[in-house]
Amino acid sequence: MPKCDPAHPTPPQRGRRRLLILLLAAATPFLADAAAAAQHFPNVTAAEVQQGNGGKFDFHVTISSPYDTPQRYADAYRVLGPGGAVYGTRILWHDHQDEQPFTRSLYGVTVPPGVSKVVIQARDQKYGYGGGTVEVALPGR
Repeated sequence: MPKCDPAHPTPPQRGRRRLLILLLAAATPFLADAAAAAQHFPNVTAAEVQQGNGGKFDFHVTISSPYDTPQRYADAYRVLGPGGAVYGTRILWHDHQDEQPFTRSLYGVTVPPGVSKVVIQARDQKYGYGGGTVEVALPGR
């Protein structure tokens, strides 16, 4: 019986490997769609903060919403402090289906003087708030 050298597969092994690669390539878009459909909440993927005038802050927030349609999409994000205090909310009036991820800004957010960090959280039109958040340090604090 001939020995099998893994570095030089026999033609049937090579064919099975090629078939497996083709099947995985064909299934990848469907697996990604299933994962996106299973995710209920948008994720905040990045946030930048700038100190504005009068102790206020401007936030530039990037959100990824995996299932983004006119019936269900990321429709807001909020700036949270300790204990869940809400300092500001940005409403998103339409879906961003063709712009993923997307960045939107919220200007002039007042944060109490003793707070040095905030958390940014996004909301889904159907499921509410949840998903990945980002914590940012406030400049000058």
